Amino acid sequence: MAGYDSKDLIVLEGLDAVRMRPGMYIGTTGTKGLHHLLWEIIDNAIDEIANGFGNKVVVTLHKDGTASVLDNGRGIPVSPHPKLKVSGVEVVFTQLHAGGKFGDNNYKYSGGLHGVGASVTNALSRYLEVTVYKDGKKYFARFESIEKNGKIHSGVPVVKLKEMGNTTLKGTYVRFLPDDRVFKDIKFDYDTVYERLKETAFLNKGVHIDLIDERTNKHETLCYEGGIRDYVSSLTMDRKPLFVPPIYIENEIEDTYVSLALQYVDNYTENIFSYVNNIPTPEGGTHEVGFKTALTKVLNDFAKKHTKEGGKDKKDKEIAFIGDDFREGLVAVLSIKMKNVQFEGQTKTKLGNVEARARVESVCTQGLTEFFSIKKNENIGNIIIEKARNAARVRQATKRAKDLARSKNSIESSMLIGKLANCASKNPDINEIFIVEGDSAGGTAKQGRDRYFQAILPLRGKPLNSEKKRIDQVLANEEIRTIIGAIGTGIGEDFKLDNLKYNKIIILSDADQDGMHIRCILLTFFFRYMRPLITNGNIYVGMPPLYKVSTKDKEWYCYTDEELSQITSKLKNYSLQRYKGLGEMSAKQLWDTTMDPANRSMIRVTLEDAVMADKEISMWMGDDVGPRKDYINKNANFNKIDTFKKNDENDKNDENEGKEN
Repeated sequence: MAGYDSKDLIVLEGLDAVRMRPGMYIGTTGTKGLHHLLWEIIDNAIDEIANGFGNKVVVTLHKDGTASVLDNGRGIPVSPHPKLKVSGVEVVFTQLHAGGKFGDNNYKYSGGLHGVGASVTNALSRYLEVTVYKDGKKYFARFESIEKNGKIHSGVPVVKLKEMGNTTLKGTYVRFLPDDRVFKDIKFDYDTVYERLKETAFLNKGVHIDLIDERTNKHETLCYEGGIRDYVSSLTMDRKPLFVPPIYIENEIEDTYVSLALQYVDNYTENIFSYVNNIPTPEGGTHEVGFKTALTKVLNDFAKKHTKEGGKDKKDKEIAFIGDDFREGLVAVLSIKMKNVQFEGQTKTKLGNVEARARVESVCTQGLTEFFSIKKNENIGNIIIEKARNAARVRQATKRAKDLARSKNSIESSMLIGKLANCASKNPDINEIFIVEGDSAGGTAKQGRDRYFQAILPLRGKPLNSEKKRIDQVLANEEIRTIIGAIGTGIGEDFKLDNLKYNKIIILSDADQDGMHIRCILLTFFFRYMRPLITNGNIYVGMPPLYKVSTKDKEWYCYTDEELSQITSKLKNYSLQRYKGLGEMSAKQLWDTTMDPANRSMIRVTLEDAVMADKEISMWMGDDVGPRKDYINKNANFNKIDTFKKNDENDKNDENEGKEN
């Protein structure tokens, strides 16, 4: 065995650590990580604007694959750093955990808190150029990731910051090319960038953000004078608002700025989108708790006063409302800006500051109380209370159904006998459950699985589309109750992740329209009622092969049309099978291709943008056909060629040719 001494310890200096372990800094080297490089530069520009040092940001996607961000802020410091003896620009782009956001003097509020953003973008780029316009002078610097003696040195300053002349401009311009030695695909997606910038523009009212795509000559200017009021109006555009315009309040307390916009729509789900210093917090946190507490208190007080004064709801005065009743059909955007933000975990998805709860609760309580005390707003209060009353009635009527769904013994109940084939292991960390379409596929999966850690749950019918139904109707569906009982966490306010029985919940459906519909129905249900399973990374989509290509002595399984083309282009005589359903596979084939952890392909369902997910689910799974039809007409390729038919004909021609020979 080789010796292990101090000389064997590798010390990664500067940006080399980022290139060695990019996932630690940007999460992934896939498309999400690629766009994260751009977000870091955009966030720096927005921090300047949000703190009042400018009013415009221009993001450009260039033809050569680079992206650039220009702001009219103060410009990155150019003077030498007193300790490091290099320019401020070089410090920002080459030193991890360096920046002007750790103290209180430079930025009142900041989204970039860890000081690694700009330097990480530099480390994972082929090259990065910075132009600073400051104090009437123009400055330029260039960094490159250079390969030398088989090793890549990241973000090396090849052109030290130098003065380039006079200027009347102010601000910072950053242009970079993502490194194709790190990322498989370095092409920025226009729609992804557009949605991110649109969200940012909503959160920073009055700020102008230009998006220019030189590749397609697209140019969008985003500016919303109404801020998050316009945001909520946008979110409810394709739904049925119960009143307009949205309720809006804002105030500042103890260096915490709180703004809230909310509206109610004619459906049964709750949608609260919260942000801290422009950073989305899909897992909520103390600021959301403060808002919910204030909303419940104010509406309870309004309901009591309304009943006391002899309103039409006198007969229902015995109803005791809870917070969930007041949040049915709620669409709200809560945005706060504060110092010394503390997020729980590295993903910045849940706010942990204890003081935020009291401050948000105070601002929301005062603002909502003042709103509903105005005579002309009483009707809006009555509309909300009437909706809450209906929700409370349903809640009371469905308590037994909820108890059944979360019952400890529900898995052993008669409704699951003959359905769930459980695994032998009692360790949730290794256990996984396949939700399979139909008894035929379920039977094959039961035969092919590893019984120790893999459970199979066949669905005998199509689950209810939870986007169109109330909770009582959803829980009345046997397939939904079966899923809830099997997973073990409960749903809604009763959800407890600690009770999860399977670390991986894998949706395994046929590769046809019905299979895709079932997958969408299940994902909609998980998003609406068991969302922590998605944010925690427990939901997966199994990817069975679409084709099997066979020759006399070998066979290949193809999961995409591209794989099929690559393999068949190298073959002359082969047979081709298109799998229309899981039931067409043998148990061994299903194990080898789809269930064996060593060979299978799965997609983990993630939630990068809760707002976009909500809009997409509402469009595809909701009652309103119009937006769905418009999207299909705009984006569907009605002239798509059936490549399988073409390949199948070639296959038959090859067989006939072989017979003739």
